[in-house]
Amino acid sequence: MNVEKICVVGAGNMGHQIALCAALAGYRVRCTDTDPRALEKAERFADTYLPERVAKGKLTEEAARQARANLTFTPGLEEAASDADFVIEAIIENLEAKRRLFARLDEICPAHAILATNSSFIVSSRIADVTRRPEKVCNMHFFNPALVMKLVEVVKGPHVADETAAVTVEVAKRMGKVPVVLKKEIYGFLVNRILAAINAEALYLYDMGIASYEDIDNAVVLALGHPMGPFRLMDLTGIDLAYHIGMERYRETGNPADRPSPVVVEKYVRGEWGRKTGKGFYEYGEK
Repeated sequence: MNVEKICVVGAGNMGHQIALCAALAGYRVRCTDTDPRALEKAERFADTYLPERVAKGKLTEEAARQARANLTFTPGLEEAASDADFVIEAIIENLEAKRRLFARLDEICPAHAILATNSSFIVSSRIADVTRRPEKVCNMHFFNPALVMKLVEVVKGPHVADETAAVTVEVAKRMGKVPVVLKKEIYGFLVNRILAAINAEALYLYDMGIASYEDIDNAVVLALGHPMGPFRLMDLTGIDLAYHIGMERYRETGNPADRPSPVVVEKYVRGEWGRKTGKGFYEYGEK
């Protein structure tokens, strides 16, 4: 299948960067969101990011101009998705919200369109049954920040057609990413299963008063060679995301051990979600 038009649903931190990746790769992209403030912020980001890349010699003026011409922001889902060949969903990490959206996308999009979810943990088989095209529904998981991180996880559940997985891999490659294919569905995929184990232990050590979050971060960076510690990484990816992932898992399993850490709940309630709000475990100034 020849993909030319991509719709990105969700203009938050992940969505607008995925949209820019696709626009830079030559796709015609429409990015949509129900929140006009998110759309406005996303458009400002694009108008700032591209000239900065030119100024740094990372992008030619022509490439920047073409990428910006490829990218449209719109509040209308139907306008954004009605002629899309490929849709990437990047909304809140909530199963019911995703199921409602995919049911709507199934009505709006052309029959050939692939519907991909950027979910960090939710496998697409839990979403695909609300559509009439389950074979064209898959996971395409980018990492934050999407403009920088090279890896993309493509998850091939039992319902996913070989062509769907192959097209998704090719879209990722054209966007300059390195796709890895999971042959089976598993909660959390590859990277987040490994990361979740590290984060759970780091949060346990902090909650139990064993060490400060700064010292835990230093230990992971200086002894294990990670580029940043788990607490600074949570600030980067969003403490709200960690909260929603934990709550979604707890709703699914009913296991109290799957609930978010007490400090994650505390930060979430206070609105201290990390870089996006100017404060998480660390302070970043006004945002």
